[in-house]
Amino acid sequence: MIAVDAASGAACRGFGNNGQVDITVGMGAVVAGDVSISAPPAIVRGVIVTGHQVRSAQRQEAASGVIQGFDVITGKLRWAWDMQQPDRAGAPPLGQAYTRGTPTLLTTPTADDALGLVYVPLGSAAPGQGNGLHDAARQRHANALVAIDVTTGKPAWSFQPVHNDGADDDLRAQLTLVDYPTPAGKVPAILLPTRQGDLYVLDRRSGAPLVAAEAGGALRARLHSLRRATLTERDMWGITPIDQLACRIQFRLAQQDGASTPPGNGHASIQYPGHNGGWDWGGVAVDPRRGVIVANYNDMPDYAAGGEGLLASLHPINPADGWRLPLTRLPCRQPPYGGIRAIDLRTGATLWDRPFGRARGLAPFGLRAGLPVEIGVPNQGGAVITASGLVFIAATTDDLLRAIDLETGRELWRAELPAGGQATPMVHAHQGRHYLVVMAGGDHRLQTPKGDYLLAYALPDKSER
Repeated sequence: MIAVDAASGAACRGFGNNGQVDITVGMGAVVAGDVSISAPPAIVRGVIVTGHQVRSAQRQEAASGVIQGFDVITGKLRWAWDMQQPDRAGAPPLGQAYTRGTPTLLTTPTADDALGLVYVPLGSAAPGQGNGLHDAARQRHANALVAIDVTTGKPAWSFQPVHNDGADDDLRAQLTLVDYPTPAGKVPAILLPTRQGDLYVLDRRSGAPLVAAEAGGALRARLHSLRRATLTERDMWGITPIDQLACRIQFRLAQQDGASTPPGNGHASIQYPGHNGGWDWGGVAVDPRRGVIVANYNDMPDYAAGGEGLLASLHPINPADGWRLPLTRLPCRQPPYGGIRAIDLRTGATLWDRPFGRARGLAPFGLRAGLPVEIGVPNQGGAVITASGLVFIAATTDDLLRAIDLETGRELWRAELPAGGQATPMVHAHQGRHYLVVMAGGDHRLQTPKGDYLLAYALPDKSER
């Protein structure tokens, strides 16, 4: 971590070691490239809380997923939460290391300064897939949302939506703090979206569920779900009969047990929803005044070829690349591949739902044909909602930034980006004028154009209308 003066960009020499803190201290041997901070830290009550990404799918004894809290002024380590050493408050003694292979924090932690809690959604334990390799201590907090007391570095509560994970169902969507309406009044709550397509609402003070199953019924945690029936052979699609035949052969030979299907061990398997969700990195956006959640999502399976023979030769690709035809590189599943939905915050009811994104970036053989058809495409990155009821979002593989009417879901405006806009936009006001800013950098998984652009759009003032 690096601290710089916001006005000049100069290093803050009093922070850590001449302005820098090395988070790998205490981790023991770390292979180059194995540990990386993949999301911004949170700052709460003067403590910087950070996790990191570890290439956990590579081997069981990967680097530790320890969560650390540093003093925001000095950079000194305040505490370290090593989940398999719960009685240890700080760094390990000389000659020892934080426990290896523990679950990691891949996304941005979310903090409540009033409560003094920071919320960390964790991924799976190393090696990521194959729960038979995980011990009970690692599994306790794997794929769990953990609330940590920033004063002590100790867990206050934990909620685990995925148990005994064998399909690498990391929690990596950003979280949202809301005041949730209940019959007894508004309760401080947290929204947890998952890659399995479930949206949970928890009391952020205790982790208790807040959603009533029915009037007077028991409370449950899940507010909404994207889950649909499992795939069928009818869902297999192709631009030619040969493509469709190839997809249907693959489908018949593959194991399919829904969202928790583990990768095949000597056989092919289908995981649905796939590796990119459901909901993924972008999380959801909330309009607290209108009580509406806006959530873009993916609706694609993953296919893992296993073993030898016809199936592997038809589709020998990485499961993270999606499930595509071997020649044309088009998805086997019929569209839409992604959508955007408005959800009632109080009841979880769908207010509107539609395919999200044009086919501009999809064409046979990996080409980008520029087709203007709104089919619903893979997307990555969240939305932002303004007080006036506008939803601004990029995210899609068609490289477009959009403004959407919150009430109807109708697209009102769009602009073409110079690279993939797989990021959540920002809005701000300056001297009475409103601005929209988005990062266009591309995404290797979605194969959108790469770039290093930060673009700003100004809403017209009264004289320009």
